[in-house]
Amino acid sequence: MKRLLFAVLFFLTVMTAQAQQITVYAAAGGIASQVEGDELKGFAHWGLHGGVGSNVHFGNDDRWSMTLETDYSCRGIYNHKFSPENFYNIDLNLHYVDIPLTFFFRDPYGGIYIGLGLAYSRLLSQPHGTLDYRPEIFFPDTNDMGFLKNDLAGALEIKFYIWRGLQFSTRFQYSLIPVKKDWHFQYGDQQWANNCYNSSLTFRLLWEFGHEDKPSHYNRNKKRRR
Repeated sequence: MKRLLFAVLFFLTVMTAQAQQITVYAAAGGIASQVEGDELKGFAHWGLHGGVGSNVHFGNDDRWSMTLETDYSCRGIYNHKFSPENFYNIDLNLHYVDIPLTFFFRDPYGGIYIGLGLAYSRLLSQPHGTLDYRPEIFFPDTNDMGFLKNDLAGALEIKFYIWRGLQFSTRFQYSLIPVKKDWHFQYGDQQWANNCYNSSLTFRLLWEFGHEDKPSHYNRNKKRRR
């Protein structure tokens, strides 16, 4: 992991040296999440999301850009009712600091930014949640409920300008490595173990400081149409 971080820092240094413009922004919103492998369905856990980042623009046509952020995200597991699909009740919060690196391509016609990237997350804390189950039907192993400290995820993000420097963004993020290994479950006489992965959808507003009244690409495209 240290070698990966060193390689990323070196790459960022080289890319920043080639940048045409660098701006900073703040972000705030909500995050819907689930844990794949917990034998529950749906993005039922909602938490807060917020952070700051820098936006690096490349080239004169503002077609390509790169963002690097430091965020707080509250992910977790939530289920409040028994059903044929959901065998147990749980409320578990996972507090992360995220460092996503995302590369964006701007649609020259609609002005929509589409980005792909990686996000490193560090688990800050995992408060003891609530867990209720019916052992005669279904039994999740509760001896070790701890999640791993490190998470590396792939990310897909779409964003667009609303007004001046204000943007709306939605990001889908999925772990590439397990955040919990070998969580054991029992259903009747059947026993099995799952590796778990974070999966989340983030909805947020971004304010880019020092941005023009309208994005620079908007003015350029307007002149070309004339």
